[in-house]
Amino acid sequence: MVSFKKPGTQEQPVEAEAPGLLQVQELVAGYGRKEIVHGISFEMDRGEFVCIIGANGCGKTTALRSILGLLPVMSGKIFINDVDTASMSIRRKARHFAYIPQVHVPPFPFKVADVVLLGRTPHLASSVSDVSKRDKVIAYQAMQQLSIEHLAEREYTELSGGQQQLVLIARALAQEPDILVMDEPTASLDFGNQQLVLTRLHKLSRDGVSVLMVTHDPDHALFCADRVIVMEQGVIICTGNPVDVITSEIMHRIYGTHVYVADVMVGDCRAVRTCVPLMAADTDDRETGGRYL
Repeated sequence: MVSFKKPGTQEQPVEAEAPGLLQVQELVAGYGRKEIVHGISFEMDRGEFVCIIGANGCGKTTALRSILGLLPVMSGKIFINDVDTASMSIRRKARHFAYIPQVHVPPFPFKVADVVLLGRTPHLASSVSDVSKRDKVIAYQAMQQLSIEHLAEREYTELSGGQQQLVLIARALAQEPDILVMDEPTASLDFGNQQLVLTRLHKLSRDGVSVLMVTHDPDHALFCADRVIVMEQGVIICTGNPVDVITSEIMHRIYGTHVYVADVMVGDCRAVRTCVPLMAADTDDRETGGRYL
């Protein structure tokens, strides 16, 4: 519809769109002199769950490590809350980014409550400062968010892989960061523990927690993400809603395998989208499939 201005009225100033929570601008990164990531740019809003997917070696982990400050940036800019992260100390970055690794092997059999309390470290006056009552309350609330408060007095090393990963996520929440950052957080878990962790992450995102996750599994992105960024050979080839981005054609392009992207009915009224790998003999008839892996 065309809008007309009445005679004598003044133009109303247009408010500038607020910048995203995270802004990555023309990021170039790599190891030594070898460039792996070639000038990628994207933004992330507060409360958004963003998944970066792609084949092994496409640069997604390199990009993540550069955003976290674990790897030097060759060129480009990274902003959090409109502040250049290059000007931040490690302690200050830890108040904005909380990192959840794939696997964590603790040097001692800490109690779960003590592991989660470590997330308060960036907020302490010094590395030898005692935690306060407020720190303990925040740590306990982080465990409550993930429904693991009953594990508080258990030894971390005695837990299942899925429970350990939930403890690390609780530790990250206790940091009170702007963004939870995860690199293949379910890679070492069995199917049941993968579902446990992904379900908790999905609930956190619905509660307004911002999540940036790298994964090689498109089904994880379909389950959790608000937006998907697809990388190939160090560049972003597309980004958007997971239902629009995760297609048979794009999956074949980045993974070199044929898949059938299908909507599976759950109960009587809800469809869940999933990727079904096809065996080589079935690729001539991808619509109906045949034998599935």
